Amino acid sequence: MVYWRRLLDHVLTYQAVNYKQVKKGANEATKALNRGIAEFVVLTADTEPLEILLHLPLLCEDKNVPYVFVPSKTALGRACGMGRPVVACAVTVNEGSQLKPQIQSLQQSIEKLLI
Repeated sequence: MVYWRRLLDHVLTYQAVNYKQVKKGANEATKALNRGIAEFVVLTADTEPLEILLHLPLLCEDKNVPYVFVPSKTALGRACGMGRPVVACAVTVNEGSQLKPQIQSLQQSIEKLLI
């Protein structure tokens, strides 16, 4: 669990947020998936009510986008650079981004968990 927190903090807070490659919230993550620009999706396990997020894993599987659950919406909000809790976020595609190798590494780590 500590590994995911450190990795998400590193990718999301310091880099992807600065490059404007993070869509925060369930609605924004849904839009990113539907538009085909989501690299991976992070969901929180402590979302109330859980029905807010139930469509996202199905949509991720339909679009072949890896997703992972993290335990705390507060921690995800902090990782996204916000002062408020965030229930979902999507890291998006940016062709000229310097983050591509780190995002691909994180994608592969998430896919290993799904197998």
